[in-house]
Amino acid sequence: MPEPTALPKPTAAELEMLRLLWQLGPASAKQVHQAAVASRPDMAYATVLRLLQLMHTKGLLTRDESARAHIYAPAQPQDSLQTSLIKDLIHKAFSGSGKELVLAALRGHVSARERAEIQAILDEEQK
Repeated sequence: MPEPTALPKPTAAELEMLRLLWQLGPASAKQVHQAAVASRPDMAYATVLRLLQLMHTKGLLTRDESARAHIYAPAQPQDSLQTSLIKDLIHKAFSGSGKELVLAALRGHVSARERAEIQAILDEEQK
């Protein structure tokens, strides 16, 4: 059975827009811009609008055009896209080994609190 056509991988700027939309839910370009300015005051409205339009063209976003202000929403749920990106990273950077990815993440990228949470999850799965 052929695999469905994969969506293109988002750029760093597109991922930033996706993160905002996952937090906001479906939103207009104005709402996304207002949210973006909170962390990046230099972000221009025209830049946000152009990115959203481009992402819609690439299939990363859906767009409801029924109202004057178009409403954008991610085409994929957050966990689905993250899983796809992780699979790609594992394949490209870790020769397909999920274990190597986890070990690399644990080496200096995880706080003591996060490590304890991870351990609790592992302990729970062993029960």
